[in-house]
Amino acid sequence: MSVLVLILGVSAACCLGFGFVLQQNAAQKAPLSDFLSPRLLLDLMKVPRWLGGIGLMAAGMVLGAITLGKGEISLVEPLLATNLLFALALSRYQTKQPLGSQGWTGLALLAGGVTAFIVAGQPHSGHAVTDPFRHWLIIGVMLGLALVLTTFAKRSRLSTAPVLLALAAGLLYGVQDALTRISGQRFSAGGFAELFAGWQPYGVLVLGVTGLILVQSAFETAPLRMSLPALTAAQPLAGILCGVGFLGDRLRTDTGALAWQATGLAAVVVGIVLLGLHPAMPRGTAETEPERDLQPH
Repeated sequence: MSVLVLILGVSAACCLGFGFVLQQNAAQKAPLSDFLSPRLLLDLMKVPRWLGGIGLMAAGMVLGAITLGKGEISLVEPLLATNLLFALALSRYQTKQPLGSQGWTGLALLAGGVTAFIVAGQPHSGHAVTDPFRHWLIIGVMLGLALVLTTFAKRSRLSTAPVLLALAAGLLYGVQDALTRISGQRFSAGGFAELFAGWQPYGVLVLGVTGLILVQSAFETAPLRMSLPALTAAQPLAGILCGVGFLGDRLRTDTGALAWQATGLAAVVVGIVLLGLHPAMPRGTAETEPERDLQPH
């Protein structure tokens, strides 16, 4: 892994983590009638703190796109997952909560898991799969799962909807990262003419807006600790699946390497959950409201 990829990936994670906290600070005050509606974005555009969070998120996505152009998605995704460390840092500053054993354990598991996965897997480039069936099969499965999760979230209660929406958004963002990688390759090959001749950049836009609505709806209805862990865990897993599935990313496949990769990913997920559930994460209005259906009556 080059130093440049490391710096870019961690910088992107920093912007994303700070941006998520600022967005949730604003989204938690949005009316529940905007749930899963584009109106939610229109209402939030009037809130300076949310705009600041979106600005940081956009910067993080740009840095992430540059990183994806310089490194394999299977390498970049674990780095982007460290955004939770920066989200916790800002939340801890806002709430003055100490890290405690839960925070330090989560930090060690997340950082150690990312390191173990990268060192054991040694992600490197291979030949991308040209068969469109493989592309659409993997992308279709990801989008189908996101649709199912969103449907269940719309019919569920406040206690479960944010987690389901965050999982769905994470899957969409993982696919978006894969399409961003392809878009970067098309641009490098033929400039803007080649880039916009394909469907991938338009897919990036649609997935980005859809994912944003899902994320803000999750932030609106619950504390950050209920949504951000699911989002942060789902995105790298979906991205790595796309990278290995059709982008040509290669990982070591001997028994020892696979065991360490699985252990590393498991540690990342557990670390994300511990950090996401930390008391320092901002509270949402849903914590003080009675549990109620999200279905329209």
